[in-house]
Amino acid sequence: MNWFLRAMLVGTLIGLGISVIANTCTTVFLHRSLSHRALTLRQPATFIFRVLVWVTTGIRPRQWVAVHRKHHAYTDVEGDPHSPVLLGWKKVQMKNVALYRSAAKDQLMVEKYAKDLPYDAWDRALFNRAYLGLGIGITLLIVVFGPAVGIIAAVVHMNFYLAGSAAVNAIGHRFGQRTYPNEATNLQWLAFLTMGEGLHNNHHAAPSSPRLSHRRYEIDPGWWVVKTLAWTRLARLRFNDVRLSTRAKGMTAPSEAA
Repeated sequence: MNWFLRAMLVGTLIGLGISVIANTCTTVFLHRSLSHRALTLRQPATFIFRVLVWVTTGIRPRQWVAVHRKHHAYTDVEGDPHSPVLLGWKKVQMKNVALYRSAAKDQLMVEKYAKDLPYDAWDRALFNRAYLGLGIGITLLIVVFGPAVGIIAAVVHMNFYLAGSAAVNAIGHRFGQRTYPNEATNLQWLAFLTMGEGLHNNHHAAPSSPRLSHRRYEIDPGWWVVKTLAWTRLARLRFNDVRLSTRAKGMTAPSEAA
């Protein structure tokens, strides 16, 4: 195996590993903790998640939370920032980043939906500087693994992470199983790729629950991380079981899942 093929293989594996970390931070920190308050993280877990989100995605948490909360407020109706019902799933899959950026630029929307997340000194100094975080992340990859492997890893991670995030918003509202009466769907293969986010129908039925797997045959890798954080007392869960929303209460969710 020549050096290029070796660099491709190693870079791809490293890039996929970084995407696992980024997806874990997205589902546990940005989504379940900040957006829905399904769990409360303690220090040092909160700070570690903030740093990891910054260097692996460049996402500004207040913007992500605001866009996601608006999605729940206007799910698949006029006002949804990224509805495949309104825009078509192919457009959302291909233009998810542009749709997100367009919504996140609305400062009034961010203030309305993320008013409980004020900026602090760390945000002003570091975490609100998206390109600085991404630059540090890419630089670390190049310094640690060399230019070829580092750049390949960064490209693989960027494409895998963005494609998975888009798929939750696009495919996760178009294809798959609908256990509860909402427009989102469950796709177990997508849940494996996004640390549980593919169980999207379950999430829309119980948005304030920290666990996205509602049945024993469903697997939510992000829940394993949440349970570990709770066991180490780095997190406090809002609920230990599944609490369905008012719309979904006609269905019964089990109190235990794998």
